[in-house]
Amino acid sequence: MKNIALVTGGYSGEAVISYKTAATIQNNLDATKWNSYLIDIHPDGWFFITQLGEKIIVDKNDFSITVGDEHIKFDAVLIGLHGTPGEDGKLQGYLDCLKIPYTSCDAATSALTFNKRYTVAVAAFAGIHVAKSMHLFKNETNSVEDILAQLTLPVFVKPNNGGSSIGMSKVSNADELPSALQKAFKEDEQILVEEFIKGREFTIGVFKTKGKIVSLPMTEVVSKNDFFDFEAKYEGKSEEVTPANATEKITLQVKQTAEKIYKIFNCKGIVRIDFIYDEVNEVPYMLEINTVPGQSAASIVPQQVKAMNGTLKEFYSLLLQECLL
Repeated sequence: MKNIALVTGGYSGEAVISYKTAATIQNNLDATKWNSYLIDIHPDGWFFITQLGEKIIVDKNDFSITVGDEHIKFDAVLIGLHGTPGEDGKLQGYLDCLKIPYTSCDAATSALTFNKRYTVAVAAFAGIHVAKSMHLFKNETNSVEDILAQLTLPVFVKPNNGGSSIGMSKVSNADELPSALQKAFKEDEQILVEEFIKGREFTIGVFKTKGKIVSLPMTEVVSKNDFFDFEAKYEGKSEEVTPANATEKITLQVKQTAEKIYKIFNCKGIVRIDFIYDEVNEVPYMLEINTVPGQSAASIVPQQVKAMNGTLKEFYSLLLQECLL
């Protein structure tokens, strides 16, 4: 059997979600096919966590562990780490140097898609509809007047890096902008301010198996908050309808756009792509690409796998088999 490192933790505020994701994956890995080892990448060090909770230090020279007299190397890495270094390409670059395959996008795609502004710029260049936006830097003067000269309220203000809606605000009045900018800059040195698009929010998982790009059933997100923020995403303050109650036309449009985006960005493994569907103009607008989508009990991708009449056990095996090709 192949030895699989299930990597979790991380160095950001998203680590708490990483542990939930890893728990779901660990509970659904096929033990008849894979020997799995939980690896916690933590600010205090990198550790293999035994079933008894013991911590064994990971040798970063070759990403291996020694358990008793046994020296264990990994055939592949299943990445369940949100934020840095698992979602921004840093871990992928390290694994590439060691020639160890992994179940996510490569270093270049991960780094690009972790930057929301660069993601929408590349998508727009490829003909994908995206909201009008501004890219702001912390060490520059960012006046309300300059922003409103280029963008029309309401706008979303969000950290440019990261994917869990931490530090995000919806701004409808000019006097709310300074505090929203301050909130976002607490999370990141760069932020994105983008125009609000009225429409339905859809999200869809896309992965590759046997070389073929496959879409999962689409989900509609109906937030109980003003928008799909951290609370809505992770604390149950949203209603997620899977599969989405949408027309065949809308479903096909979003599915085809998502698969095109997957191809344009040279994605690998499972990614989740978020959209706003503008019903007036009948156009899906891409919001962002999540290259390590959540897999916790509350997460969308497990819902979509179930809606496809699949099991997570089969799904994680497909991801591992694909990366080992």
